[in-house]
Amino acid sequence: MNKYKYIENIIDISKIRYNEPMKKHTTMKVGGNCDIMIFPETIEDIRNIIDFVNKNKIKYYIIGNGSNIIVPDEGISALVIKIASKFSDVKIEGNKIEVLSGCSMPKVSQIAKENSLKGFEFACGIPGTIGGGIRMNAGAYGGEISNILEDVTYIDENGKIKIINKEECKFSYRHSIFCDNKKLIIISATFNLENGLKDEIEEIMNTNMKLRREKQPLEFPNSGSVFRRPEGYFVGKLISDAGLRGYTIGGAQVSQKHTGFIINKDKATCSDVVNLIHYIQEVVYNKFNVKLQTEVEILGGNI
Repeated sequence: MNKYKYIENIIDISKIRYNEPMKKHTTMKVGGNCDIMIFPETIEDIRNIIDFVNKNKIKYYIIGNGSNIIVPDEGISALVIKIASKFSDVKIEGNKIEVLSGCSMPKVSQIAKENSLKGFEFACGIPGTIGGGIRMNAGAYGGEISNILEDVTYIDENGKIKIINKEECKFSYRHSIFCDNKKLIIISATFNLENGLKDEIEEIMNTNMKLRREKQPLEFPNSGSVFRRPEGYFVGKLISDAGLRGYTIGGAQVSQKHTGFIINKDKATCSDVVNLIHYIQEVVYNKFNVKLQTEVEILGGNI
């Protein structure tokens, strides 16, 4: 741990945790520990951390709420920057919302509703942060981040602050430039919404949440949709038709409620989840000649 020796000189010790269990920071609740986790509260904190890791040649990862990642059982020998609730201020000006990247998407949805702004209803149940949502162009119920985004402010790998518009983000299905360069740290975004009626916005959000509760296995730890939707197919139907509903490896199971989800049913390990993903891919390919690509990612490696 010598390489982290002087980290407390540039960031307050209250924002630092050593040998932190990563399972506490992902929605799938699997994986080992990281060397050190830091919870920045300001842009200056983030720039100081980037300067430190660059000068000391330290491997680092950036996470939000961990809703789309799993962590290896052996953990990760690296510094983890968690940008979440401690970095989540929201400002509203007219029909625009400017929000720091650690704010959760459901919270922004609620704030938009309270201010009679429509366009963010689709995200009311997505458990990720704004930063994670932008990176993956998160979407649900016919809406996507890219539909309402105006611009993004980020810090590059050299600590420089840059602003780009949504066209420069090069959005596509569950993808952006931030997927291609994982060292870019999204720090804030501006969303351009429309004026609406609060009651109508709330009704849409209630409908979305009802569908989510009925169709998704929210009662178990999970990482959301495991696979990207292959063109011309529905993932859940492919997996169900392959006879894999409820299929279990270790503590990981294909959800009975929604076969596009893998749940942590009984103290699953990362290996259980990854082995189940590989098995699903193999069976679906053998039966239907369709290659399923993962939407969920493994921190520090490939599934």
